[in-house]
Formats: sequence, C-alpha cells, structure tokens
Amino acid sequence: MSSMDSSLELHFVNRIRSQAKKLANRTALRFAENNNWLEMSWSDFQHHINQISFALLANKIGIQDKIGIFANNMPRWTMADIGSMQVRAVAVPIYATNTANQVEYIVNNADIKILFVGDQEQFNQAAEIAHNCSQLTKIVAMKPTIDLGDLAIACYWEDFIQVEPQQAELDQRLESKQLSDLFTLIYTSGTTGEPKGVMLDYANLAHQLNAHDLALKDIGENDVSLSFLPFSHIFERAWVSYVLHCGAVTCYLEDTNKIREAMTEVKPTLMCAVPRFYEKIYTAVWDKVHTAPKHRQALFNWAIKTGEKVLTSKKPSLWLQLQYAVANKLVLTKLRNLLGGRIRMMPCGGAKLEPSIGMFFHSIGINIKLGYGMTETTATVSCWGNKGFNPNSIGTLMPNVEVKIGEENEILVRGGSVMRGYYKKPEETAQAFTEDGFLRTGDAGEMDEYGNLFITDRIKELMKTSNGKYIAPQYIEGKIGKDKFIEQIAVIADAKKYVSALIVPCFDSLEEYAKQLNIKYQDRVELIKHSEIIKMFEQRVNELQKELASFEQVKKFTLLPQAFSTKMEEITPTLKLRRKVILERYRKQIEEMYNSKK
Repeated sequence: MSSMDSSLELHFVNRIRSQAKKLANRTALRFAENNNWLEMSWSDFQHHINQISFALLANKIGIQDKIGIFANNMPRWTMADIGSMQVRAVAVPIYATNTANQVEYIVNNADIKILFVGDQEQFNQAAEIAHNCSQLTKIVAMKPTIDLGDLAIACYWEDFIQVEPQQAELDQRLESKQLSDLFTLIYTSGTTGEPKGVMLDYANLAHQLNAHDLALKDIGENDVSLSFLPFSHIFERAWVSYVLHCGAVTCYLEDTNKIREAMTEVKPTLMCAVPRFYEKIYTAVWDKVHTAPKHRQALFNWAIKTGEKVLTSKKPSLWLQLQYAVANKLVLTKLRNLLGGRIRMMPCGGAKLEPSIGMFFHSIGINIKLGYGMTETTATVSCWGNKGFNPNSIGTLMPNVEVKIGEENEILVRGGSVMRGYYKKPEETAQAFTEDGFLRTGDAGEMDEYGNLFITDRIKELMKTSNGKYIAPQYIEGKIGKDKFIEQIAVIADAKKYVSALIVPCFDSLEEYAKQLNIKYQDRVELIKHSEIIKMFEQRVNELQKELASFEQVKKFTLLPQAFSTKMEEITPTLKLRRKVILERYRKQIEEMYNSKK
C-alpha cells in the first residue's frame, strides 16, 4: 500500500481484503443448502476469491479483460465477481432469465473470454451460442449437478480452480490497480433498441460507498442483509458491495419463492426489495383486516393511525407516546414479525412506490428507504430520510451529487457516481450527456424548496391521446397495479381517443375468489371471460382510479390469460414493459377495445 496513492484506500478490493483480515473468523456469508442455512467466515471467503483469481491468471485473463456471470444469486457469484476484480478483470453480469440471443449479443459485444453459468438452464443457453462467440475460451459450471454434455470448452468450478497459485502475479496485479479501472460492464435492459454496456469504474463505486457511509452512518458488523434481487442489476450488486464494505453478513437466497420463510429464518436487519414486494404484503395485510371482526378492524386502524401520528410528529406528546406503546404491543410488533422482526432498514428501488404504501410501512415501524437511481449513476441518486420525508417524493439527494432540472423537466445528474460511458458506443455516450457534463436521465421531474426530488414520468414514455392530452402511463399503472387481483398492467393511450389497459390477473387470488363464488371454469381463458370476474375487475379498477383525472382513467381493459414474460421479450429482466413488443403482440385485443360498440 505504501507505494499507492492514499485514495486507493477507497478501492473496493482493498476494502474487502482488509475486512477479511480484520474479521477473519466472523461470518461473511450465509446460504441455504438442503433447507439448512450454512455460514462462511471472512477468511474462507477470501480464500475462495483468491482461488478464482489464480484460475483466471492461469487462463491468461489480462488486465481489463472481460468475464461473464450468467447465474442466479449465490456465494460463487460474488466470488467470481471479486476474484476477477483482484486480477483487474471486468465482470459482466447477465440476467439468469436472458434468452440465448440476448446472451450471445452481450458475450460478443463485451468480448467475454470466460463465462460462469449458474444452473442447467443457463449452461444450455451458453452451449447453444458458444460456436458463435469466437473469443469465448471457457464456460465454467458453478454447480457440480450441471450436465456439461460433450462441450469441449466447458468445465466445472472445482476443476477450474485446480491450478498452481501464481502469488507473485496476483500481488503485482493488486499493486498496480487503479481507481480508473473498470470494475464492471452492466448491460441496460433496452426497452427500446439494443442493450448498452454501462462502463462503471472503481472511482464510481468508491464514491457510492463513501456517500452511503455519510447518508446511512450506522450499518456495521452486527447487521444481517438478506439478498434476493438479481446481482445482474446495479441495485442489489451495489448494495451487497456496501454490505461487504461495512463488514455485515450477506445471506444469499437463490429461490425467490422462499422469501417469506427466509425472512423468518434469517431475521435480517437489512434487505433490498422492489415496490411490488411491499405492494403484495400491503394488500395481503389489508385483505386479512377486512375479513376480521369489527372490533379487531377498529383496533388495527387505530394502531396504524397512532403510528402515523408518531411518524409525522416533531415531538410526540407523552399521551401519544403511551398510546404508541400500546399500539406497538398489540398490533405493530406482530406486523413487523412478518418480516422477521428485526428489520432496521429496507432500501427500495427499481420503480416508484405508491405513497400510501410507503407511509403504511413507516407507520408500523419499518424504515423503507425509497431511492432513485440508474445503472448509469451506480445506483442511488436520492433516497428518503429516516423521518420527515415527503412520501410523494423520491427523497433528497445523496451526498456529493448534483441534480438540476433541464429542458422538458428532465432530471440531470452530475457527480462521482456517474458512468464513464457506454462500451463501444461513442455516439450514444455523447448523446447521454449535456454540454456541461450532466447525465440525461430520461426521467421528468422537479425539486421543491426543501430539496425533495419528485419524478413525474419517463420523458419518452409520455403518451398523447388523440384529444391532445398527455398521459403518464407509469403513474396510472402504479395506481391500478397495487390491487391484489392484478399482477401486471400495460396502459395503452398513444394516439388513441381514450385510455385502455391490458391486465394480467394475479391468478392465485383470482382462483381463490372464483372458488368462493363457486364459479365453474375449464381453464384460465374461460375464467377471465366469466361475467362475474369481469364485473369484479370493473368495480375494482374504477375504485382504484377515482383520484385520476377523467382523461387519465382506463375506460376499457382486456384480461390476459398469461403474464408478460422476458422469454417473449415483453418485459425486460428488470420487469419494465417493452411497450412496442406488447403493442404488436396484442394488436388484435387492443383494436377490439377501440372498435367494439360497448
């Protein structure tokens, strides 16, 4: 270290290595295996990282060469990531749900030389396209259960790491590293056009680690973070980097269907989630309340209101504090126990959270931190404070970041977290920035006098009806999509005389409802055509959009028997709608909503 610039203390690799030395025998990771949670110490974690570094060196991976990780979350994901960082290589995440064509594009565009794959499904996709990727030298199966067939360039993780350690070479790479090195290329989902590789360097990451230290202050070695969002997205990847930087424990959940059980078992203090996660809990809780006896409903409502009063009060009176103590004991503690009972903070990102849902969780004592950011800004630009935040906003700015509102009310960002540019795309990079160096986010918004940032919509996604009215589809989708019977919704309005929508029901809830009403049906197609079901959806949609202006309200909708999927390229891996694809695929259903006499 003595020969290095002192600023390199901020380098993420140095941070990991110093934590591994300091916390050697403490737990770094937990992961589920055969229904048991196993632990790994910091020293073992560092040992596995070094094994990957040695294997990459033995396979002639040069400085800033690219390796790909095509897998669900697991400890080996992070080991491959940091192992590549130690040799100054660049890790390129690929969504585990990507199609073979999408994988081929990224492998070739990013010049990936070694590809790590997590499960049989990912291996099969990689094997299918390997012959079209001339620079790909090896596919490494991260699990011994994967069948490699007869693919010559494939091998198992255990075999990959069986190399002679090149300690001198690793030391030389560690000594020569720089903050200007790229640590990753992350391909944006591309709701329009082909994906772009966002170039992020260690200076970007160091900026965010420092900003989070200043903003959050109190995360440390006794914290436990449950990780279930994909590492292929900057939100969870940057968050886990921060958790490791703080010396806290990271718990890996591969099977996202087991999130409820995992929360009870792990009892996390920290966890990232997307708005949909909170929406589902919120609707499930209120659903239960509405079927409870009247006295229990009254108690619940009083407890929530008391929590809200404490939350919004600058100095709660003694009487309010006493009321809160009772509310907490009788109701709020039980609600917090649904999330394991120890949650101190839950970062929330990826989309806007309905303000009433945010307030509900804060009222019961769950500190949701709704944040706003992009891959291009190494995640967080702004987030809610612990208290006194505006639930309609996306929070106040993170330390050391500049935001201004540009033409068309576009949110513009400048600071140390902003990307280097798009890989091999100089024209797109130039278009992404203003002349004075601000990143164009593509989001419309505003700031109030208290420093709260508000997002109104995606600039390119504003729709204009044939009556000349501008519609913000995401706003409408957020209002209606929080219903427990709705899994997905796509609003249609561009150049149309009124707003319509394609709705994918939440079939778990809908089938239960049909059972209660004794509705008979052969399959889902028949179920969604049943007059009682359509009537119920009409009533719920109308109720949910009461606050919307008349011209924003959905006048007609069509229920779909199957969900929008990444396989069909109707949604991106981050679950954003690919509207062009949806418009084309469901053209017939859309036309019927505008041509029918009803």
